[in-house]
Amino acid sequence: MIQMLLWGVIGYFFGSIPFSYIIPLLRGVDVREVGSGNVGGTNALRAAGFPWGVIAMFLDGAKGFIPSMIALHYGGMVPSLIAATAAVVGHDYPVWLGFKGGKGVGSTVGAYFAICPLGGWGFLGSWLLFALTTKIVSISSLIGLSVAAVIGFVVGGPQVGSWGVVMLLLSIFQHRSNISRLLRGTERRTDLVAMVKRGVRR
Repeated sequence: MIQMLLWGVIGYFFGSIPFSYIIPLLRGVDVREVGSGNVGGTNALRAAGFPWGVIAMFLDGAKGFIPSMIALHYGGMVPSLIAATAAVVGHDYPVWLGFKGGKGVGSTVGAYFAICPLGGWGFLGSWLLFALTTKIVSISSLIGLSVAAVIGFVVGGPQVGSWGVVMLLLSIFQHRSNISRLLRGTERRTDLVAMVKRGVRR
């Protein structure tokens, strides 16, 4: 029990490091006052531009990957799933920012690459497909997490698949305002290619 709690604390500590807040701030921008106001990778890309936003996305993924991989190596699958879940919760509710963080997608995907790499690749492939075609990042993220959860069941078994469903449900909760805007037809569209091109030209 104490060991499981320790993995949870380690996961939360990693997850709560707000890279998507820190990196734009180093560029002189408070990500909470830009775009959606969300402390996450996509809004960091809006706030800081390319390549800084991409670096923030990568580090958000690392927050999920590192504690999950450490726990998997030293403790096994169950400790890894606990560390992964705590990392995502830490990203969503970081103590350093008054428990107001991001939506946990990047950290969840990073954890997938430690726990079930094929699920991580499944997310990336489906996310890119829908993000580039629909330009709606929120729905692309939820579709990607759904694909990853299915792969988790098929490849990783009931434990990984069930964890994937829990992460999907948490993400749906975190995206509830996006879902409301989607239903009203007012959800923000993000042209990722155009954002990268603008960053390259700078």
